Amino acid sequence: MNSHKRTSLSLKGFNLFSFFAFGSLFPLLGVYFKEVAGLSGTEIGTLMSLSPVVMIFAQPMWGVITDYTRKPKHVLAVSLLFTALIGYAVLFIGTYGSLIIMLILLALFQSAIVPISDSILLNYVNKTNQEYGNYRLFGAIGFALAVYMMGKLSEMSGVSVIFYSFALSLLLCLLLIRSMPREGELLKVDLRSGLSHLIRMPKYMVFLVTTFLVFGPIFANNFYFSFYIQGIGGTLAGVGIAFLLAAGSEAPFMKLAGFALRKFGVIHIMMFATAVSALRWMFYFFQPSITVVLITTVVQGFSVGLFIPAAIEYIRDNTPPDVRATAVSLYTAVGNGLGAWFCTFLGGMIFDKYSIFITYLFFGILSFAGLFMIGILMRLQSREKLGLSSGI
Repeated sequence: MNSHKRTSLSLKGFNLFSFFAFGSLFPLLGVYFKEVAGLSGTEIGTLMSLSPVVMIFAQPMWGVITDYTRKPKHVLAVSLLFTALIGYAVLFIGTYGSLIIMLILLALFQSAIVPISDSILLNYVNKTNQEYGNYRLFGAIGFALAVYMMGKLSEMSGVSVIFYSFALSLLLCLLLIRSMPREGELLKVDLRSGLSHLIRMPKYMVFLVTTFLVFGPIFANNFYFSFYIQGIGGTLAGVGIAFLLAAGSEAPFMKLAGFALRKFGVIHIMMFATAVSALRWMFYFFQPSITVVLITTVVQGFSVGLFIPAAIEYIRDNTPPDVRATAVSLYTAVGNGLGAWFCTFLGGMIFDKYSIFITYLFFGILSFAGLFMIGILMRLQSREKLGLSSGI
């Protein structure tokens, strides 16, 4: 096997197993906290919201460490090892206060995995003239397979199996790092100068608000969808099937995203993907049957599978090269971090006080607000083309 093929397989395998780990643990972690640890909805929401909050502060820290050491693969290996060990150790923690500490530590090390591996992958696909989506789709496949398998295994042997799968999958990722591309130069992120430039760009700031409103419910859904399935009469095996269909549907759309963006344009794809998300969350508020929910999960391919590539493309098209790395980091922190924290934390409180169905109504309202922001983004873009705004 030549080196190019070995590198390609290692990157695809890394995406497959790292997202298999995430899919093993996080969608069913709330179920574990409720059924085994006996925690309330507010306590679960608080615990599950820790990861996005930690990510906001930890990701820039890992960026500094990577820039200083110039050895991203070494840093990635350390983060994988500690994430696996801490994740497994959560299984043996019995008190709420101790769980808070352990989940903060887990999020601290886990937050390095995707940004560093993505940086290595983006450098590789740029040099070899390939498409990012052709590699990232293996992450969607891994996540989908993991939730399906863990749902089945949890029914048979208990929810604790998710911790074993999480740790083992991350350790398998360690074996693949050696065949990944040489470290090379990664994009440097100068947050101070980059932020001062970006906050003066109206379109980018509206874009950030949009990602907060759209990605927040999408990421919070990963934590609460298991409760929703159980709320309409489904089982843990049903949770696995639902996630298999939902996350699995992302892969083909990520494969087709490049074609769709060229044909319809970034803004229109973002608008379409957001509308699909908003309608999905609102539809769930009306408590359809488990069969109908399983059928409709495939629309996640339209929303997540198209919105993520469209968002990255929007940043590339609308930010100067010298602040683009900062723009990507800020987009990740606001959408995956701040938005996910807000929706997970508030979603848990709503779940505790009212019901899981009201939680999804909340998600739908936020997503429709995101759709409104895309409308503003489109108007700003039109004004820029007409020369009425200095724009970006």
